[in-house]
Amino acid sequence: MGTAMPADELRALVRRALDEDVGSGDVTTAATVAREARAQGLIVQKAPGSVYGLEAAEATFVVLDAGVRCERSVDEGLWRDEGGPVLSITGSAGALLTAERTALNFLGHLSGVATAAARAARAVAGTGATVLDTRKTTPGLRLLEKAAVAAGGASNHRVGLFDAILIKENHVAAAGGIAAAVERARGHAPHLADTLEVEVRDLDEIDQALAAGAPRLLLDNMSVAQLRAAVDHVAGRATLEASGNVTLENLRERALTGVDFISMGALTHSAPALDLSMTLAPLG
Repeated sequence: MGTAMPADELRALVRRALDEDVGSGDVTTAATVAREARAQGLIVQKAPGSVYGLEAAEATFVVLDAGVRCERSVDEGLWRDEGGPVLSITGSAGALLTAERTALNFLGHLSGVATAAARAARAVAGTGATVLDTRKTTPGLRLLEKAAVAAGGASNHRVGLFDAILIKENHVAAAGGIAAAVERARGHAPHLADTLEVEVRDLDEIDQALAAGAPRLLLDNMSVAQLRAAVDHVAGRATLEASGNVTLENLRERALTGVDFISMGALTHSAPALDLSMTLAPLG
């Protein structure tokens, strides 16, 4: 699905992030750097992984210096074992210094998400299963994080509550059962009926969801043995997604059970930032 944040939304997000960091002014830079000074900054990747988030990083520098020149040295989503130069930025020395941490925060976090997605995609290669992200994202950064997941090689689940139906146990409880929940959902949003998904926890709930005509089932917190049993029991009558307690270490074993999808909240809520840094060289 790969989602991208509209340019105006990205600029607004960057401005909020800068306001949070700069506040009433960058006193250190103002005290030590001449207003007319110019410099070149170089951002370098210092650990294996996939870079993503260059647009956000560039926008951070542009907000503070509209004339800044940015030159990329890497294709986003490309795995690099050795790291190396990522982005060169030429412009006001003061603007580069003030924007540095905010730009690296965006780039390091989003590259960490892309790197986690790349590792997950590698783990399931050849199994037939697809790794999905979830809605367990950083508030305000969902579109960027989901774009990072796609750049890394995994896939996007629904963007939000508006673009797909996923009936979970609390919906079932409020509706009075799986059959009632499915019927109401199908009637309320017929345009989404083909991808309607129901969370199930055992074979009895699987049978209820199948009887209600659900085309997709979310197998919640099932063991590997339970996932295999569910795949055999469903026998192709619905698309199956495994979810819950999924880690990079147990991902392939779950993929080999025969499920179609495996969702991993850790891609976005627990991805370590990729190690990047910026060095500055004065010009003139």
